[in-house]
Amino acid sequence: MDNTKILEQIVQNTSTKTSTQTVVSDISTKIKTTFNPPIELDRTRKYEMALGNLETYYSFPNLSDENNDFRYSLGFIEGGSTRQRQWAEVQNSEGSYDLIDIAETIKISMKRNGHNHEAVKITANTNTLKSVMEISNNFIVDFRVRNSIASFIGFAQQIYKEGIHESQNVVNISSINSILVNVDVIGGSYVNGRTKNTIYRVFPNVSPGYKIVENPRNLVYLPVILDEINKMETVVADQNGKQFNLRGENLTIRYHLREI
Repeated sequence: MDNTKILEQIVQNTSTKTSTQTVVSDISTKIKTTFNPPIELDRTRKYEMALGNLETYYSFPNLSDENNDFRYSLGFIEGGSTRQRQWAEVQNSEGSYDLIDIAETIKISMKRNGHNHEAVKITANTNTLKSVMEISNNFIVDFRVRNSIASFIGFAQQIYKEGIHESQNVVNISSINSILVNVDVIGGSYVNGRTKNTIYRVFPNVSPGYKIVENPRNLVYLPVILDEINKMETVVADQNGKQFNLRGENLTIRYHLREI
């Protein structure tokens, strides 16, 4: 390397580096940001970005109209020469529940319907991570209905009669393994072997209803793939690419952009 190139390298290494903080916020997990004026980047230099901070509430539901139906029968209706089962349904409100919450909600709804709320008891087997359903007084539970709560508490979609039943599967309280923060101005990231614009991964360390505050100890920087940033899109999704329903709560993310 000649002296001129050495001097240029020294100047570049000792010159002031560009550094920019960007904060985006919305009640949606897809945030579109327009920069005015645009962020101009020197084409002769390289830049990288990291997630500096994320704040929101653990408000995304694990129970919705896709898995909230609990159908049960409390006996027969006598009508002439025929006997027909009397059925009732509980459709639990959208929200974030654990197994104890959902068991208590079902009991309250059955009592509100004027039915024996002690006839169906749902508890946890902490050793197997499965749920146990105890049915008495000739009640029947039907998990074959559409949008049944069956998978949520680990049961197969079938009819269960009086007795004690342990779920076939472990309780599926949360289908979320990871929260992925994706931003379309960076590269150099892979998810399951495929190129993605995922800048950060986190899993909530709080219970539903509490605030999530993520402050990475060591910022992980990924290369910026643009020469000028006019617009930027942030998408927060689970490990399957499904966006979260924040139910009106705010999501705030701070990014740090710097020159290498």
